[in-house]
Amino acid sequence: MKIQIKTIFSSIALSALLVGCNSKPTSEMDAFIDDLMGKMTLEEKIGQLNLPVTGEIVTGQAKSSDVAQQISEGKVGGLFNLKGADRIREMQELAVNNSRLGIPLLFGMDVIHGYETVFPIPLALSCSWNMETIEKTARMAAIEASEGGICWTFSPMVDISRDPRWGRVAEGSGEDPYLGGEIARAMVRGYQGDLTRNDEILACVKHFALYGASEAGRDYNTVDMSRIRMYNEYFEPYKAAVEEGAGSVMASFNEIDGIPATGNKWLLTEVLRNQWGFDGFVVTDYTGIYEMIAHGMGDMAEVSKLALEAGVDMDMVSDGFVGTLAQSVAEGKVSEATIDQACRRMLEAKYKLGLFENPYKYCEERKEAPAYSLQERKDFARKAATESFVLLKNEGNLLPLKKQGSVAVIGPLGNTKANMPGTWSVATIMDSAVTVVEGLQRVLGDQVTVRYAKGSNLMSDAAYEQRATMFGRELGRDNRSDEALLNEALQVARQSDVIIATLGEASEMSGECSSRTELNIPDVQRRLLEKLLATGKPVVLVLFAGRPMTLTWEAEHVPAILNAWFGGTETGLALADVLFGDANPSGKLTMTFPKNVGQIPIYYAHKNTGRPLIGPWFEKFKSNYIDIDNEPLYPFGYGLSYTNFSYDNFTLDKAEMGVNDVINAQVTITNTGKYDGAEIVQLYIRDMVGSVTRPVKELKGFQKIFLKAGESRTVNFEINADMLKFYNSDLDFVCEPGDFEVMIGANSRDVESLPFVLK
Repeated sequence: MKIQIKTIFSSIALSALLVGCNSKPTSEMDAFIDDLMGKMTLEEKIGQLNLPVTGEIVTGQAKSSDVAQQISEGKVGGLFNLKGADRIREMQELAVNNSRLGIPLLFGMDVIHGYETVFPIPLALSCSWNMETIEKTARMAAIEASEGGICWTFSPMVDISRDPRWGRVAEGSGEDPYLGGEIARAMVRGYQGDLTRNDEILACVKHFALYGASEAGRDYNTVDMSRIRMYNEYFEPYKAAVEEGAGSVMASFNEIDGIPATGNKWLLTEVLRNQWGFDGFVVTDYTGIYEMIAHGMGDMAEVSKLALEAGVDMDMVSDGFVGTLAQSVAEGKVSEATIDQACRRMLEAKYKLGLFENPYKYCEERKEAPAYSLQERKDFARKAATESFVLLKNEGNLLPLKKQGSVAVIGPLGNTKANMPGTWSVATIMDSAVTVVEGLQRVLGDQVTVRYAKGSNLMSDAAYEQRATMFGRELGRDNRSDEALLNEALQVARQSDVIIATLGEASEMSGECSSRTELNIPDVQRRLLEKLLATGKPVVLVLFAGRPMTLTWEAEHVPAILNAWFGGTETGLALADVLFGDANPSGKLTMTFPKNVGQIPIYYAHKNTGRPLIGPWFEKFKSNYIDIDNEPLYPFGYGLSYTNFSYDNFTLDKAEMGVNDVINAQVTITNTGKYDGAEIVQLYIRDMVGSVTRPVKELKGFQKIFLKAGESRTVNFEINADMLKFYNSDLDFVCEPGDFEVMIGANSRDVESLPFVLK
């Protein structure tokens, strides 16, 4: 059905409108938008740059009644975090029928790792190292969100971070720029497709840029680094997402070179548009323009001008553009041509989404069956969760557990639905989440007796627990004493053959504004764990976390540790699959686990320094600590399986290559254990001599392979000159002749190496 926009367009624009939006050449889109903009007042153009929040999911400055009035006046370009196709249609009808020109709205939402069906948090998903799985989760999320009227998601979050104190590491893909870039591409493909269908939605790459490097791991804090580090270590995932065709980019809160990203023209125009060729639109983060006042960049009129001229096209919530730009134009401080440019980008996005052809494209009842049924989405969420879990320790092959006898699930995270989906699962239905206890009972039936005791509250400090479980994710604090909870748990433990300790963080202890200075399991839970170990029963620690944690004590004392992160709505079923051997864990870490917070930032691709520590022990006048060694607890790329893999016959087909040549690296992987399983084979390269200092190793390739017990496979990596390139001190992207080292292994620490030369 074609929708008649109220304005009478020129014949060429109307023709372009009725033919359909997404397959037309750019000239037809330009003609349509030229005609429309010729009818727009300055205020209506500025209105297209305004993005208020409904206040339904995130409390904002704009109330629903205020928004409705703004929409009728043509002062709104889009809304976000409004749930439900019927409600979204009401707002769209208001824009189409009540505003002078009837320009449709964009509807966005924080669809970060799923809509109602929630997949593992992004950090967990990244540990699958499976681009097909990651792309498919984004595809399924787009299908569900679009069924609810959403056409734009504020995802993927591609910030590189090497500081697990920062809570938003849960929302990203870890510490490595190459892996982060591959994941960014997969998610953009999954969300957007080619934007021709009503179940494909616009991606928004965030947070541009460098947000993951905030000082002290504190949210919204300052970032300060050299440009050579930006280009070599942090920019790659943003650039990859842009190259994949992401339709929008979100500016970050932090400053860069002393100028907030929201008003940084070098970042938003020179880098993003001129160097990378980005042709979509830029939106601020929540109140990003307003916050530049606190940064000390001027009053609202000044910071709004700064943002617009830097390259921002849409103002999220601040009301800076709609509140000041018309007056700034009247005073000659802002050019209307600059506003026209931003308005055009917003209209282009709506045109490419097909909203001018049919404003209700995402609100109508679907005649065709969705690409994946609800059950298929749930089944895939369960599978994705099993791929995201990382087995950190399995002493004596305690896991997988036998489907017999009895197990005790003990811990504050063992029977709570609200915390399974993880942070930023804003649209999910919490009651649909499967707890650990429920999952075990459903999978095991009457084969295994499952008992449960809470054992402790999340924290002994009730006030701290309240801060750590905001946004309606409370665990239901038990008012009994710590001793009463502990005694009940010990009684249940003694009646059972195996203890599954469900401990760690609550979901809102990670995510936005959830930075921590201590990354250990809270004291009351540690005490519970100690007492459970003292029973002499086998203990499996199932760790819930949105970040790497400091597990030095646990790694020494607990026989089996499975890092479950936050696995989404099907977590309980996925854990039952893995704990009892129906699925073999294959996840590998994408962030380094420190031994203590004093080592942070800690990451595998560090520089060598002029005084590197050669051995594991302390040496005076070398780069080390006097109280702990330099090594992480668990390195990047680490993860165990129920089976074992051997790496043999690592070879290079030649020892030298030119810039137009390739070297083939081969290694034979054999599953030497008793279980079928998947292995993630990782390739690293080191540039031994460069015009600028280079990291000790960098990930340049990986393959995830599945091998049956006893099976062998030869894995091949092709090394070309592009893999050897880096940004030099002039920010030229070059590869330099000289000596290199190629490494292949199961993680960033346990590798074999061979030399080669680039001539």
